[in-house]
Amino acid sequence: FLCGGWVQTPTRDGGSWAAPTQDGGSWAAPTRDRAPGSFGGTEFNLFIQQKCGFRKAPRRVEPRRSDTGTSGEAYKRSSLIPPVEETVFSPSPYSIRTLVKPLFFTVGFTGCAFGSAAIWQYESLKSRVQSYFDGLKADWLDSIRPQKEGDFRKEINKWWNNLSDGQRTVTGIIAANVIVCCLWRVPSLQRTMVRYFTSNPASKVLCSPMLLSTFSHFSLFHMAANMYVLWSFSSSIVNILGQEQFMAVYLSAGVISNFVSYMCKVATGRYGPSLGASGAIMTVLAAVCTKIPEGRLAIILLPMFTFTAGNALKAIIAMDTAGLILGWRFFDHAAHLGGALFGIGYIITYGHELIWKNREPLVKIWQEVRTNGP
Repeated sequence: FLCGGWVQTPTRDGGSWAAPTQDGGSWAAPTRDRAPGSFGGTEFNLFIQQKCGFRKAPRRVEPRRSDTGTSGEAYKRSSLIPPVEETVFSPSPYSIRTLVKPLFFTVGFTGCAFGSAAIWQYESLKSRVQSYFDGLKADWLDSIRPQKEGDFRKEINKWWNNLSDGQRTVTGIIAANVIVCCLWRVPSLQRTMVRYFTSNPASKVLCSPMLLSTFSHFSLFHMAANMYVLWSFSSSIVNILGQEQFMAVYLSAGVISNFVSYMCKVATGRYGPSLGASGAIMTVLAAVCTKIPEGRLAIILLPMFTFTAGNALKAIIAMDTAGLILGWRFFDHAAHLGGALFGIGYIITYGHELIWKNREPLVKIWQEVRTNGP
């Protein structure tokens, strides 16, 4: 070795330069590695041996193992998720433990969602009579009050009153999705968005993203397609379940579909971030198609071709099953299947009737709390 001479030590991630010294030490220049979770940026790790002596040179940073299980195979990322690298862990015999907290969260959240919906329905029934008389009074006042032409607020009220109950219900859901999609465009918030608005069993935060990712879309096209389907099926699903129960089913479906996705990722060892409302919307679509199998549906871009709702549901389930078996990564097919099976099971087992018939004990507890206080 020549003192002061530089030799190149090749590595799989681009190479590093090392200068040997006479006493066996070495100087290591910055090694270029992409930081986990970075957004296209580059972080340089500088390792400098400050004096000669019998000290070990810094250990070379090995490339991160990809979620496909082989270190040399690139992660095939869907264009619908943000272009970021999430922490990925290698499969291990104990990875099933990561599902314990998500399981308890799924059960607990689903119970709270349906319990809250039962109380909400009880309060709604109490206020309907009062709302009816308030509506009559408002109509009478409008009839004697001078009408304003071109009143923007009046036009908004007219548009709102012309919406169906289902469309009014999903308006808030759509607004929440639009807001979250806009937050993805704020560079300073992207690390927070990845942490809390994408679901991944390899992430440090496991539970809250199971719900928050249901309202999260990185791609504008992805969000527009999901919200269009939700808007199209909103009237039918609310007519079947009612406004209160629909909200409980929709929120629970988002968490349940993400839990199924967690199980699939842990079982296959293929970790990666997922986001979007597709799992919850699949529950809505499956419930409507199961309840009204003879209904006619059409594709957005091909309205001239129609088919029955039952056949459409079978085709979607077959496609997602094939995607899950063949390892397609463009969609989270496990979440789709989880949402669809939840919707079918909820309708077949008459869950919408069974839960409402057994809500009386909870309503009595709520009445006592309101009357006597906690």
